[in-house]
Amino acid sequence: MLAFLLAAADPQPAIVQPVASVRVAFDRAGEVSITASGLADIAAKRAISPDDPVRIASISKLVVAIGVLRLVEQGKLDLDADVSRYLGWTLRNPAFPDAKITLRLLLSHRSSLTDRVDYVLPLDADMRAVLRDPKAWDAQHAPGSWWAYTNFNFPVIAAVMERATGERFDKLMDRLVLKPMKLDACYNWASCKPGTAARAVVQYRENKPTKDDNHGAPPACPVSPARDGSCDLSVWRAGANGAIFAPQGGLRISGRGLARVGRMFLGNGTLDGVRILRPTSVKLMETPLWTYDGKNGDVGGDISVQTPTGGMTCSYGLAVVFQATPTKGCRDDPFGDGKRRFGHSGDAYGLKAGLWIDKASGTGVAYFASDVPDGPGARSAYTPTEEKLARGD
Repeated sequence: MLAFLLAAADPQPAIVQPVASVRVAFDRAGEVSITASGLADIAAKRAISPDDPVRIASISKLVVAIGVLRLVEQGKLDLDADVSRYLGWTLRNPAFPDAKITLRLLLSHRSSLTDRVDYVLPLDADMRAVLRDPKAWDAQHAPGSWWAYTNFNFPVIAAVMERATGERFDKLMDRLVLKPMKLDACYNWASCKPGTAARAVVQYRENKPTKDDNHGAPPACPVSPARDGSCDLSVWRAGANGAIFAPQGGLRISGRGLARVGRMFLGNGTLDGVRILRPTSVKLMETPLWTYDGKNGDVGGDISVQTPTGGMTCSYGLAVVFQATPTKGCRDDPFGDGKRRFGHSGDAYGLKAGLWIDKASGTGVAYFASDVPDGPGARSAYTPTEEKLARGD
């Protein structure tokens, strides 16, 4: 791929042109501008479209939170209840056996779970048995006292949602969030239409496929197969394995679909006249629960708060990232203008993505790019490609 320099007043790091990129700017009324360039599938020479679904990585978490809050509104979940009451078994950090773990703590990465055990579990895994391993837990910090980005929080959340409703997570999210918002989207392909899966954006790293190389057809197995290689979804049992549909990163959604999620927030919970969340729930999602003060968080997973890795995330709420944070060591503003925004970033399998909402101006942007090298930009700990897409340069 050819490299080029961004034209700007200050020197900028070189940007390696991504295989594909999509950017959708929006306001309360609808889409303001759309750009799409590159290939969704190199082998097929298929051009990218803003309607093509991509594995949007950790922005999936923000959409899960919408589903959780819909269940809270219905009285089926309580953000501050011990999740053990839903799971049917006791979830505890063995180093802090008296400290309850709640949805509020799980959603905000303050549960004391870690990613030191694998959170990508096979179809037939027993998640409860995996979470008995002391390595899954932070033995130094009690629940609620420390922030550490942990993907495993979200399979636990999915299991809680399944146990509270008796519904399979992907179908539940389809009913609660995706269909009401008129999104052609799904978690881990199983509930997507075959034609949607056929348009998947292939993800790459150094031009080699890393995810969703579906060859124009739905994947043979839409989830991680069982340990014997089988793929029988009838083995699903509510809450037994919340990782099956990858709630932490497995949402497949288009750039235009992601912009609709942003527009719902700008609409204070409504989208095209349809009420998705109550204003009180939107307010909860727009409120930080943790802000880095130099000593209350840890480097966690693919998002960091400490200076050695760039200070990409320094304020977090109910599966929501907040920018920009005026704390030493924080470089969490890819826009470079110091404005307050909220949303989430995504980073997996060579893809970088973002959904950022500026409530004060009533505007937002959704973007993604495939085959993006790591490395900080000139303005922030985000990559040069992300800085370019954020600003629309």
